[in-house]
Amino acid sequence: MVKIKPFQGIRPPKQYASEVASRPYDVLNSAEAKAEATERSLLHIIKPEIDFDPIADEHSQEVYDKAVENFRLWREKGWLEQDSEEYYYIYAQTMDGRTQYGLAMCCHFEDYLSGAIKKHELTRTDKEEDRMKHVFNQKANIEPVFFAYPDHAEIDSIVSGWVAAHEADYDFVAEDGFGHHFWVIRDAEVNKRITEIFADIPALYVADGHHRTAAAARVGQALMQKNPNHTGNEEYCYFLAVTFPASHLKIIDYNRVVKDLNGMTPDEFVEALGENFVVEKKGAEIYSPAALHNFAMYLGGEWYSLTAKEGTYNDADPIGVLDVTVLSDLVLDKLLGIADLRTSKRIDFVGGIRGLGELKKRVDSGEMEVAFALYPVSMKQLIDIADTGNIMPPKTTWFEPKLRSGVVIHSFEE
Repeated sequence: MVKIKPFQGIRPPKQYASEVASRPYDVLNSAEAKAEATERSLLHIIKPEIDFDPIADEHSQEVYDKAVENFRLWREKGWLEQDSEEYYYIYAQTMDGRTQYGLAMCCHFEDYLSGAIKKHELTRTDKEEDRMKHVFNQKANIEPVFFAYPDHAEIDSIVSGWVAAHEADYDFVAEDGFGHHFWVIRDAEVNKRITEIFADIPALYVADGHHRTAAAARVGQALMQKNPNHTGNEEYCYFLAVTFPASHLKIIDYNRVVKDLNGMTPDEFVEALGENFVVEKKGAEIYSPAALHNFAMYLGGEWYSLTAKEGTYNDADPIGVLDVTVLSDLVLDKLLGIADLRTSKRIDFVGGIRGLGELKKRVDSGEMEVAFALYPVSMKQLIDIADTGNIMPPKTTWFEPKLRSGVVIHSFEE
């Protein structure tokens, strides 16, 4: 069972919403952020190294201090304002004609520690530390994490009813073509009922934002330990999430490119693949994986279909069924000698949002030797892994569209 609450959101006035709202901190580098940031963009707060010339070290104290200064300035200038009451918020996103409807809410850090908020990825301590400093210094969750919950008919009814009856507070299309729609639920009884329903929901699932979730939990723990009168209801116990019904979410492919063939010629490599895969040459036209356990490979100007043979995977095992596991075990490790995806410099990862043409481009340029496209993981697979306490291999899931940062912010400043 999970504990959530409404909150007094800090958010831009309607006329500034599309400019303030930005892409998340971790999907663009500092140079890209500097080029993209307009005057009121939240990028000045979540990537404040861009305000220095030259761009400063993002982990330096002056950058953390600049983030705090900019957050204060944005509020002083009226580019961010705090709501007078606690609300839940509906945040919907449209991509390729499909709209997913989430609830912006505050989740309790103890649910993460107890496992009621379930994860499916490992986190890196250095990235946790960086996000923890941002949250601690700002006394706010500037960027939301992205959660899923098991579908619930009454929540669907509340959300769809509110959307049908009320004009959106924000409604804009970002530069990437994705639509963002936002409603404030200004009804105390409706907000109370949402809290009650979630008290009976067994678990939430981290979809995207494992490091931000871990960092928020660590901040909650640290402030709890500093407070001798801690009750568990303090605002610092809560962090910002946008939580979607699992059926609304779509995971897209997360693909691999490799620098070399581990000493083999292309013909030798294709022949070696035949031990565990049915290999079919598809020609120069881009080939996309057709189903689970079918892979696309681009090598030497040609696309191939690779279908894993029966007995090379374990569909009864939540990890063994994953195509990232099949590819890692049978190709990357066994044939190409890449055992650790986290540390190898011979492999890179390409989110499916860039399209399979990006794989072809990386190989044709000579930068990479071979590319592999994978069939996307399903939400059911993600939930099965999280429910069994397993961890997905690195770079398995890519969610799109990303939440815009700055649509709503949660402060725990006293």
